[in-house]
Amino acid sequence: MNIRRILVNFIFIIVSFILQTTLFRALDFGGIAPNVLMIMTSSTAFIKGDKAGLLTGFFCGLLVDIFFGTYLGFFALIYMYIGFIVGKLHIIFFSQNVAIPILVITISDFVFGFVCYVLMFLFRTKFNIGYYMQTVILPEVVYTAIVAIFIYPIILKVNNIIDEKEQRSAKKFV
Repeated sequence: MNIRRILVNFIFIIVSFILQTTLFRALDFGGIAPNVLMIMTSSTAFIKGDKAGLLTGFFCGLLVDIFFGTYLGFFALIYMYIGFIVGKLHIIFFSQNVAIPILVITISDFVFGFVCYVLMFLFRTKFNIGYYMQTVILPEVVYTAIVAIFIYPIILKVNNIIDEKEQRSAKKFV
């Protein structure tokens, strides 16, 4: 992994965080905004593999923890696990097709919402999962999937450009 890829991923994470906390909070529907950091984590994991997904998930979750979390590391751990698991799909599926990554991002966001429900509400004996599923998890999943249709191709194109530059620079040394 070269410095160019690290810098681009860092910029993508910061831009995703800014979009999620500013623009999409202004464009929310019923208090529900898309999880752009989950799009970034799942996209990076799906395109580059489990290690990149794990690292991206850690830093995305850490940003959420620092600015919005009650416990430092809670969201970082969830994002890390999701990034790692989605990264394992990198070997199985072809990342150039847009339909499968959008489905993976949608499932990742659903798992994220469900795990947050279990760890934040169920353990406090708030058992109204139907209400939470209907008002929070499913609308966020749908909104995230719609936004991912536009964001994933951008992330994929930038990663392909970086891959081409890495391959050209590797050929110079051979």
